[in-house]
Amino acid sequence: MSREPAEIVVDGRRVAVRPGQSVAGALLAAGIRSWRTTRTGKQRGLFCGIGVCFDCLVTVNGRRSVRACVAEARPGDVVSTGSEPDD
Repeated sequence: MSREPAEIVVDGRRVAVRPGQSVAGALLAAGIRSWRTTRTGKQRGLFCGIGVCFDCLVTVNGRRSVRACVAEARPGDVVSTGSEPDD
């Protein structure tokens, strides 16, 4: 496995990731502290960091409601943030 940094794309922005790093870790390292908004307009990002809460939800490669704190960031992943409409 390469130890060189790779990239994911977050809302169209390239973000560096290291092997084994979580999506949330990559976002925080890039200076992105909140990436979701609740129905009442409150900003959310990383809270528990262990996959228990739902504050860090993102969409990864089209898969909705992924907990960014426990999802490994893989080179080339496309991450979308923000509140997602209910189905």
